[in-house]
Amino acid sequence: MLARPATPAARIAVALDTPDPARAAAWARALAGHVGVAKVGLELFTAAGAAAVAAVRGSGLPVFLDVKLHDIPNTVAGAVRAAARLGVAMLTVHAAGGGAMIAAARAAAEGVGHDRPIILAVTVLTSLTAADLAATGVEAAPAAQVLRLARLAIASGADGIVCSPLEVAPLRAALGDAVRLAVPGIRPAGSRADDQSRVTTPAEAVAAGADWLVIGRPITAASDPVAAADAIAASLRA
Repeated sequence: MLARPATPAARIAVALDTPDPARAAAWARALAGHVGVAKVGLELFTAAGAAAVAAVRGSGLPVFLDVKLHDIPNTVAGAVRAAARLGVAMLTVHAAGGGAMIAAARAAAEGVGHDRPIILAVTVLTSLTAADLAATGVEAAPAAQVLRLARLAIASGADGIVCSPLEVAPLRAALGDAVRLAVPGIRPAGSRADDQSRVTTPAEAVAAGADWLVIGRPITAASDPVAAADAIAASLRA
């Protein structure tokens, strides 16, 4: 199972958001040694599937497969087993799928053995505001809904949580240090928020208790992605 990050660079999970596996693999090769994890999301996985995971793994970076599984427990368990066979190190499920689904995901991962993927539960997407939640029938504020779903997920066997940086400190206080936190919505000082609603800087997220920082466009859209990743790592050391 993937160890928690021990250096600033290891905290960076670069999001390879492209439909082109060759481009994703090139990014991963260039960034190996400058980041800790390569994230394969829905766009890339839908475009190229297992081949995309294999191409990125060829860089030597652990792969974070972020496909946010959400289905009946048996189907999710089968998908977790399939992902484990691809050699992914981290895998996301939706906490809203419920306790039985999360427990099935954990059981399927355990069946792989020592090198099983870490199961991370997605709580509330970082693009959602309180008004967006209310439109879906959730009257709770985002922070309250995140905590509710996080408690459910950890009690059901998830290893950690995906949350916005604004919820890191409350989750650490409520769930303790053993829970792993992967945090999107990270934007270095001076960066655009793009389509993220709840954001903060890398240093602020780590100070609050984040383990992995999921960062895409501020690195991959930079004129020099390696320099951008190194600058983020330097900001954490500072």
